[in-house]
Amino acid sequence: MKWGKSWILNARPDTPPIVVTDMENNAVRVVAHETHAARSGIFNGQSLSDARALVPDLECHSRDRAAERKLLGSLAAWCERYTPLVALDGDDSLLMDVTGCTHLFGGEASFIADIETRLAAQGFTIRTCLADTAGAAWAMARYGTERIIACDQHEDAISPLPLAGLRLDAALVKSLGRVGFKTIGCIAEIPRAPLTARFGTYLLDRLDQASGRQDEIISPLMPVAELASEKRFADPIVHEDDIKRCIGPLAGNIIALLERRDLGVRTCELKLFRVDGEVQSLSVHASNPLRDAERIAALFHERLARLHTDLDAGFGFDIVRLNILQADPFNGGQHDLVERQDAGDGYDALIDRLGARLGRDRVLQFSFTDTHIPERRFALVPVCGRDGKTDPEQIVLPGPARTPTRPLVLLERPEPIDAIAQVPDSPPSRFRWRKVLYEIARSEGPERIACEWWRDGRTSLSRDYFRVEDTQGYRFWLFRYGLYDRETARPDWYMHGLFS
Repeated sequence: MKWGKSWILNARPDTPPIVVTDMENNAVRVVAHETHAARSGIFNGQSLSDARALVPDLECHSRDRAAERKLLGSLAAWCERYTPLVALDGDDSLLMDVTGCTHLFGGEASFIADIETRLAAQGFTIRTCLADTAGAAWAMARYGTERIIACDQHEDAISPLPLAGLRLDAALVKSLGRVGFKTIGCIAEIPRAPLTARFGTYLLDRLDQASGRQDEIISPLMPVAELASEKRFADPIVHEDDIKRCIGPLAGNIIALLERRDLGVRTCELKLFRVDGEVQSLSVHASNPLRDAERIAALFHERLARLHTDLDAGFGFDIVRLNILQADPFNGGQHDLVERQDAGDGYDALIDRLGARLGRDRVLQFSFTDTHIPERRFALVPVCGRDGKTDPEQIVLPGPARTPTRPLVLLERPEPIDAIAQVPDSPPSRFRWRKVLYEIARSEGPERIACEWWRDGRTSLSRDYFRVEDTQGYRFWLFRYGLYDRETARPDWYMHGLFS
């Protein structure tokens, strides 16, 4: 599908034409213009000075490639209403794989007509072609007039087209023209060995792709959903309640397919297609595979409630689609035959609801990390990782009750203290912390922890940790920083935590 670089503004026929300019070959040239500008002699590639000589009051605008790319991306998202396999093709066209899709719109002719009618209503002038190969469709959309190439007729259809239709660079097309090759048909019957020897394999690769002798890989702009369910409306819907009522039935349509594959939903996406071309999407994640339509709908209800403003429905949504982006093997649990367990209660349901309402990255849990330094030993990580799964190594099973050797909560950072202790390895007999003096009655240690020289450098020192108890029964966890007379001549003392 090719998007035209000219446009029609019927409401302003008597005003100066609008052109878009860009720097090409060290000159400002016209790269796009209104259709009626051609009647004044303006054409693409013309220098701006020549265009102004023909139309002095010409209205000019500089080309904005970022805006063009953004517009093309939004059009690609809109085209997903026809097929999920939509790819960007250059700066002004899209490539769609519609295999098995056209019959849903009444055939190929009706399919093309629907695309052209809808985009014309949005103000676009486009050129389309439906063919067996991407290369043939590309060539016909730019240099031909046919909108549909019959099956197995693409080679004959593109034969009279210029060589530029093979997606060759201008230098190669110019070289071919010097030896008399003007059209695709000129090289189709030429022996391949001489062509390869003179022009390389790229020319024949493009020819084989257009003729279907060589496969061409299409990279979709968005990942293709494993499963999808959609509903189309003759009259677009605008209210959020109508959208919510659609989610449950759409999820119910997918449950049977998940059961056949023994899968459960982990990540799903709701896409809302507006009649004016805008596409809005919402996604939710489940901590464990889901196979319950009500819970899936409840997650989207929470996700909708998370929005700071109502959905911008514009003139309404005419398509609502539920995509299953990730599905994992489903391990169903056996519940009591008498007691009914509500699917909306429980740890997993709570995590899913909080993730849908607050954001998955904001639901955190404590986790061990790969280090032996106490203040780095744990971290707050999302309950569900980037892939939506919980790391089994982060789950700590309860063990037998015993006296903790380390405090459950550490200070935000170790705080310096003034301590009196015998050298080299004895615990302190008294220390002053936060202007209060503590007399030590009992102590345990030391527990020596070496530094992480590969992270902190060789300037870091070892630590000797002690568990101490003062005369009033308060218990502390403190350490001596540096080994006496081996790493430092005067070790410092720090308070790191308190036992409850």
